[in-house]
Amino acid sequence: LLICTTATAAVGIVLYVIADQISPNLTIQALSALGRLGYPTGSGVLRYIREDPEAAMRATSTSIDPNVLGSLLNIALAISVPQLFAPQPMIRRRYLWPMVGIMGLCLFLTLSRGSLVGLAVAVAALATLRYRRLWPLLLVAFVLVIALPQTRGLVDHFLQGFRKQDLATQMRLGEYKDALILIRRYPWLGVGFSGSPDIDTYIGVSMVYLLIAEQMGLVGLACFLIVMVVILARFWRRRRQAAGQPTLEPLWWGLHAGIFGALVGGVFDHYFFNLDFHHSVTLFWLLVGLASAATNLVSGGAEQKGEPDDASVPCVVPGAELR
Repeated sequence: LLICTTATAAVGIVLYVIADQISPNLTIQALSALGRLGYPTGSGVLRYIREDPEAAMRATSTSIDPNVLGSLLNIALAISVPQLFAPQPMIRRRYLWPMVGIMGLCLFLTLSRGSLVGLAVAVAALATLRYRRLWPLLLVAFVLVIALPQTRGLVDHFLQGFRKQDLATQMRLGEYKDALILIRRYPWLGVGFSGSPDIDTYIGVSMVYLLIAEQMGLVGLACFLIVMVVILARFWRRRRQAAGQPTLEPLWWGLHAGIFGALVGGVFDHYFFNLDFHHSVTLFWLLVGLASAATNLVSGGAEQKGEPDDASVPCVVPGAELR
């Protein structure tokens, strides 16, 4: 996952630089060549803030939408960061640092505010709960983002969003209002996945939680939140057990940081639940499954249901027997 995401980020950076510094037509031609595989073609493959070619361009790699690419990078970076401090990282640090740099630069070029906020909150949680050495890096990164002229466009983009001045934020606020109207009409089970039954409402909102409530109702939203709370509660209870497993612990922290970053990013985006982006939905639930499996490994394969770990049924995985 980390290697392929780094490759995707590298492609995104190269295509961005070609379009921005050499010729937009070269990037358009390169991406349009994927039209045989169903990829969009024409000048629309280049994405800009507010879809305005006079505004800042946004990196997409081969993800079509910059926010979809940002959601992938959000997860991959959250998994990668604890590996930087691992006694035995999955990938050697001399390769891991450039990988994190490439993914971080590409995430910056997407200008995806939701993914940037999600990653920032996830990494801040890692720094607070486990990896205190992250705080100096976070503070340096924050100062650079504020001070460098190259990042001024991103800072302005964030400030406009907080002040509700840009068109994208105003449209999202309108979506939230319309979503609440639909939820009030069909509160318990929602309207399903095929469309709204009312001509004056629609399905579609840039927030995972409102989208779930629209399509599956408050019952579905409650089920989703319960699953997430259980995942994070199991994580919190096992944190001391994880500390004694230096090889597994960084991966365990990273997987849960990825979930946390996705949940925070879901406040601003909808890609982890929208079936039009089923690959992002699949990635999110794969992440949940990996985190759950890691928690089982941390606790010795036992599900804590009022029984001691050694009373659980043995579980055999390749190369290890867990009790």
